[in-house]
Amino acid sequence: MEPYRIEIPQPVLDDLADRLARTRWTTPLPGPDWQRGVPVDYLRDLAAYWADGYDWRAHEAELNRHPQFVTEIDGQRLHFLHVRSPHENALPLLLSHGWPGSVVEFLDVIGPLTEPSDPADAFHLIIPSLPGFGPSGPVREPGWGVERIAAAFAELMRLLGYDRYGAQGGDFGAVITPALGRLDAAHVVGVHVNAATGGFMAPGLVEPDDSFSAVEKERLERVRYYRREGNGYFKQQGTRPQTLAYGLSDSPVGQLAWIVEKFYEWTHGEGVPVDRDRLLTNVMLYWLTDTAGSSANLYYEILHSRGLRPGSGRSPVPTGVAVFAEDMAIRRYAEAANTIVHWTDFPTGGHFAALETPDLLVGDVRKFFRALR
Repeated sequence: MEPYRIEIPQPVLDDLADRLARTRWTTPLPGPDWQRGVPVDYLRDLAAYWADGYDWRAHEAELNRHPQFVTEIDGQRLHFLHVRSPHENALPLLLSHGWPGSVVEFLDVIGPLTEPSDPADAFHLIIPSLPGFGPSGPVREPGWGVERIAAAFAELMRLLGYDRYGAQGGDFGAVITPALGRLDAAHVVGVHVNAATGGFMAPGLVEPDDSFSAVEKERLERVRYYRREGNGYFKQQGTRPQTLAYGLSDSPVGQLAWIVEKFYEWTHGEGVPVDRDRLLTNVMLYWLTDTAGSSANLYYEILHSRGLRPGSGRSPVPTGVAVFAEDMAIRRYAEAANTIVHWTDFPTGGHFAALETPDLLVGDVRKFFRALR
């Protein structure tokens, strides 16, 4: 394992500024804002801030304040943050992001999780960039799907000397984390997920009966909308990630729009209710590492394997689920494949909980793992 710092050469940043200045802006389509995609006026304003107001060096320095490392596992470069709590008895906790996220998602929860007011709630944090994402990219060969990533994470924890640990994740992290629990059940004390889909939501279009609560019916309707209007990105990335990569790797505004749309669709509240510097830093990790295609490739691996279905049988690992207002998980379906011991429905928050509602996520993670330490 080697210490790592993010140090982007100035010519790379100059090239980004030049590309932003030379953006060829498309003509707005008719109709209400966001109905046909990201509005031109909104994106122009955000891109102007990216070019003239956003300070990458400040955020690069913030990332580098946390100890980072790179290693190679199963032939693949793996980047991760390793932030140990000052409390030696802290529980090791591996945090997994998804798409279009990155380790940036977790910056606001690192302090509260490693240095809580009650030392009994402390965690040592291990935060990898998924293979193919950011400094862990690109992938070097086919086959980097959910199970292989979970196996790499189990090996990472072994190499770090953690014999007993917890795992938490959202989006792809909510698929990888339960897979890690199944694979390494002898060492994983508990699994906590948010933004959970495969194995936690209805396995098809379900017609609700009187046994469904109003909240469950709302989630089923959200699934219907997603399958009707919201999964075009999944089909494209899952079938032709290489073709998509040309546009995203050549145009920073294209990459920005591709990611911002999901932050609009999947967050809770008006507009895009996350700090725009955090949003742009997240986008920068895709742009600066040229991993638009490599990260999209995970969809291809999933679509051409078992999809988002969990492994066979019921996982024996204690599992906690945080369901925020924009999530789609329903307990009756989650219990088929998971040993659910903790479930929280939140009336607010969305897909990017660590960015949107970090206090709620931290509180739920603490509560879940208190019984498992």
